[in-house]
Amino acid sequence: MDLNADLGEGFGAWRLGDDDALLDVVTSANVACGFHAGDPSTMYRVCRLAAERGVAVGAQVGYRDLAGFGRRRIDYDHDELRDDILYQIGALEAFCRTAGDRVRYVKPHGALYNTAAVDVVQSSAVVDAVLAYDPALPVLCQPGSVLAQRAVAAGLTVIGEGFGDRGYLPDGRLVPRSAAGALVHEPRQVVERVVRMAADGSVTAVDGSEVACPVRSICLHGDTPGAVELARSVRDGLHAAGLEVRPFAVGQGR
Repeated sequence: MDLNADLGEGFGAWRLGDDDALLDVVTSANVACGFHAGDPSTMYRVCRLAAERGVAVGAQVGYRDLAGFGRRRIDYDHDELRDDILYQIGALEAFCRTAGDRVRYVKPHGALYNTAAVDVVQSSAVVDAVLAYDPALPVLCQPGSVLAQRAVAAGLTVIGEGFGDRGYLPDGRLVPRSAAGALVHEPRQVVERVVRMAADGSVTAVDGSEVACPVRSICLHGDTPGAVELARSVRDGLHAAGLEVRPFAVGQGR
């Protein structure tokens, strides 16, 4: 099982999360590419540290929305969104190459992640950007989503992603952050949910129903209180359950 986290989400004098500590725990780093967060110096620094630790780097592409941290939906034209995504992948690739590595996968961020999960136009823009840049790059997204379906239909590799600290709706979507049950706070419950997703491919929804959740990567949010300690607990829990923790994207990409 792979463990991923959103990293490099500071900008200028503003810092978010403990990138250094999380890079000692996770196996994949979703690095902000400058549109929702992440300035060039931060991108370079995280890519260099990830390469030193053997952590796979993915392009965390988002809306052009620094003020809203990419969490506000934007209705893009397909081609404009495709080109914005291409721009972000290319920018991160430059820093990866300078650090002696390369971009290994692509993951949408925030409102783009949620919109592409249900919207044909925006999911198609993500898929078309990856196809144009490097069809060998996997797409990290929710299993069963519109993005996952369109990526598979286009011949891309899809890596199903689960969230131990987020609530699930009965249809497999995440509970909106503005609704009750959106977040799971108790560390033991988070670890139990992660182990179950990894071992059994299922999760309990907010209404008590069981939802299929076949995943190969677990997202650990780095901007929540106690994030590093929780990430360590999740990794320890997977090891205790006899599950190997390693990056899914080794050898991927061109």
